Amino acid sequence: MSIAIETRYSSHPEDFKKYQTTEIREKFLLEQIFVPNQITGVYTMEDRLIVGGINPVDRPVTLEPVDQLKAEYFLERRELGIINVGAPASITVDGEDFSLSHKEALYIGKGVREVIFHPSKEGEALIYFNSAPAHAAYPTKKVSQDDAEVVTLGSLENSNHRTIYKLLVNSVVQTCQLQMGMTELKPGSVWNTMPAHTHDRRMEAYFYFDLAEGNTISHYLGQPDETRHIWMKNHQAVLSPVWSIHSGAGTSNYTFIWGMAGENLDYGDMDVVAPTDLK
Repeated sequence: MSIAIETRYSSHPEDFKKYQTTEIREKFLLEQIFVPNQITGVYTMEDRLIVGGINPVDRPVTLEPVDQLKAEYFLERRELGIINVGAPASITVDGEDFSLSHKEALYIGKGVREVIFHPSKEGEALIYFNSAPAHAAYPTKKVSQDDAEVVTLGSLENSNHRTIYKLLVNSVVQTCQLQMGMTELKPGSVWNTMPAHTHDRRMEAYFYFDLAEGNTISHYLGQPDETRHIWMKNHQAVLSPVWSIHSGAGTSNYTFIWGMAGENLDYGDMDVVAPTDLK
């Protein structure tokens, strides 16, 4: 079997305050997203999101059902969002082929029985994915950066000049609860999601990439008045419970993918925390 999904349980914010470095990393950090010829990931009880990566090297990799789902096939009761972070990739969805260039996305709806990820002829295929429970079946749709809703925010003076590509959001593609997008920081900028925020209506996961070798990112999490941090490397992901901020700063610029699942599809639904109120 070429799929390995680990289960992680929810954490209470009061318990989180007592975690040491090792516990924080074990519960929230996904250190190895890509394993050759395998689908790897974490099934988190935070809104039951599955976060992971797919790395077909010399043979196709099929999305198989896992024990956590107790389903006949993976997408029997789920939807899937993928973003290509490697070489141009090909995905077969119930017999229909889709080609994804670097940083293009694909939404696959509930009820799709077969998804096959093929090795790339142009380099290493690295496909990042999020999957959430779904109540309805919506069509498969490819989304390029040209199709995305694009917003540029911040400034170089504040070290957070960035472009946000809203790829799998309800203004671009119909989904049940899954939202995904990508934020690129300009050279000279390092801060993401600042001012920080929380949203009790949905959890979030971040995946960091495009980070130059030898650099690192300090990702911040926890309640606004009781924050902690995790030092992260390129091609790693982190889980953010509904009570936690999710923000970071790198030793150079980078790109990250944000994915959300939960109560609503309102991208702007957030409770902003002023930087001076963080502790």
